[in-house]
Amino acid sequence: AALGCALLLPALLGQDCPSPCRCWSLQEPGPMPEPGGPMPGPGPMPGPGAGMLVVDCSSRGLRSVPALPRRARSLRLHNNSLASIPAGALDGLQHLRHLQLGDNPWHCDCHILYLRLWLQDFSAPALAALRCASPAALRSKPLAQLSGAELGACSRLLPTRCLQFFWRDLLLIAGAVLTLLLAAWALKFSRKLVCQLRLGGRRPRRSIPRT
Repeated sequence: AALGCALLLPALLGQDCPSPCRCWSLQEPGPMPEPGGPMPGPGPMPGPGAGMLVVDCSSRGLRSVPALPRRARSLRLHNNSLASIPAGALDGLQHLRHLQLGDNPWHCDCHILYLRLWLQDFSAPALAALRCASPAALRSKPLAQLSGAELGACSRLLPTRCLQFFWRDLLLIAGAVLTLLLAAWALKFSRKLVCQLRLGGRRPRRSIPRT
């Protein structure tokens, strides 16, 4: 059984690992490093969770983020050519505890907003370490310090996305209101029916004259 698991492990890792990256499994139990802290080298890495992966996509010249395995515990994307990360690309990484994004030419426009907001929840030190490479007016400025005025063009991107959420929320509200109206009508009808039954039971019976 142990031999079979050992033979299957590389195949499973190959299925989950993006083709330009290198992956290995976490084996030894122990504490994980803090988000944004120093990374351990290749090999079994301390950390809880059997089957979790270290995904090393660093120094691959990547211009886009590949499909990432959901079992990633540690992700290395530093020293690439990433200008932004698509919205939702990191949302499925529920087990992620460490992320390296340095040494990438981040282009600070509307497309960087997703990464900045995601990092605000994931790791403030990781966000503080990233700086804009372009445009020229924002070069070397920390992503964490970008203001709405500097990303003012993003307002043109909001209506389409906001409209989708608006119609979704409108349908949910309309459904809730309709459900409440039906519940109120059913309650009113049931009370009326109960009152009619009670009144019918209290009506005096007519006396039949004796002959």
